[in-house]
Amino acid sequence: MYPHEPQRRIVVTGMAGSGKSTFSRALAVKSGLPLIHLDLQFWKPGWTEPSEAEWREKQRRVLAGDAWIADGNYTETLDLRLERADTVVVLATPWWRCAGRALLRGLRMPDQLPDGCQYSAWQRLRDEWRLIPVIWRNRRTDPEAEQGIIARHGQHATRHVLKSKRAIKEFLDGSVDVTGRGGEDGNS
Repeated sequence: MYPHEPQRRIVVTGMAGSGKSTFSRALAVKSGLPLIHLDLQFWKPGWTEPSEAEWREKQRRVLAGDAWIADGNYTETLDLRLERADTVVVLATPWWRCAGRALLRGLRMPDQLPDGCQYSAWQRLRDEWRLIPVIWRNRRTDPEAEQGIIARHGQHATRHVLKSKRAIKEFLDGSVDVTGRGGEDGNS
């Protein structure tokens, strides 16, 4: 990759509630890149989970294009996304903010659901609120595991670690270099 090439395959990751979907939608609007919400790809009708082999194959298909933003966790298959990515954006949102967002998110229904899946307001509230203790319990281990995977499989990609609302705004406003010359932005 040449330093002046624009970024065309972007992985957006972070803890549950870190703001991945909101950030990814804004980045897709700004960049014109197609957005892949992994949660919409993962679930089969009736909220059935695919096998690991099915999930890996589906990701290979949806990531086959030359340009995309892939939004989601799924740490067990992060290596697949990193293989093709030229940019990784880690939303390093504090755990307490992630937990607060899960609390509020439980009160709202998502804009879109996976094909063949239904979601009552009660189910949404239950599922999101169950995330709060998980976020707290995994507040150190999940980011550490993710950073290890990125270090092993994403050395070739430009990495941005965004630690604040200001850093996210600067990145989206274009103040952060996403042309391939940047690196980890710890202050962002």
